[in-house]
Amino acid sequence: MCGEGDAVRLARAALHFWEEPPISGEAGSGTVFFSGCPLRCVYCQNKDIARGEIGREISIERLACIFLEQQERGALNINLVTPTHFVPQIKAALDLARSYEFSSTPLALPIVYNTSGYETVEAITSLAGYVDVFLTDFKYASPELARRYSAAPDYPETAAKALDAMFELVGPLAYDEAGRGEERLTRGVIVRHLLLPGCLDDSKRVMESLAAKPYVDDIIVSIMNQFTPAPDIARDYPEIARGVNDGEYDELIDYALELGIVNSFMQEGGAASESFIPAFDYEGV
Repeated sequence: MCGEGDAVRLARAALHFWEEPPISGEAGSGTVFFSGCPLRCVYCQNKDIARGEIGREISIERLACIFLEQQERGALNINLVTPTHFVPQIKAALDLARSYEFSSTPLALPIVYNTSGYETVEAITSLAGYVDVFLTDFKYASPELARRYSAAPDYPETAAKALDAMFELVGPLAYDEAGRGEERLTRGVIVRHLLLPGCLDDSKRVMESLAAKPYVDDIIVSIMNQFTPAPDIARDYPEIARGVNDGEYDELIDYALELGIVNSFMQEGGAASESFIPAFDYEGV
């Protein structure tokens, strides 16, 4: 389903400045964009790499070197973007990068696992000792929406179980100052939810699900309004062929606050923009 084989393929490895503040800071997050994806979200902003149309094959040794190069650039962390289907190879590369036998300055940065949330509990559990921060989506409460927009009707149940496993693995939020006065998240979970046009009721159900978690005060909920419809959306999915309006987003924010979700990030107006989409030109690969 992910479209990939056993060889790692990357589209970009560079500093990224548009994640949540304790992930990007001023120095930037050391993003590594993997090709392929286990979901088929019709509105994906990174569709070219998610569908495997862009990607350069590299060795595990080269991946380890890329992690070290991001550290040399001053990245706050190593940010693994859509890593789900390459977990075994990533773990092998991290083992190398953290070894003095491989480098005189081994990798010492927090590892961020940047995922759609469509993960098995077994995969998450296997990341013990490798991942410090989970930056995960929780896209839908409705199996029907998950089927229509991501070809995964089991997404809500799967993502809920995966989220529990993530929190169990890394625990409550922890920060440091990264040696440059920036507050960096070094351990914990950030849950992202992207509001889709016309799907406010489902988004409210997602907030209800998160608010019911016993650990809701020990994670960050990032509520996003940056939905940007691709040109072909209007033809096949006209109901979401627009941006999110301020009224919808404000209502969702108010609802989350009423539920007691106060440890959160929100986006200011005008966030919907292609500026969030980096150029997948093999920089750093």
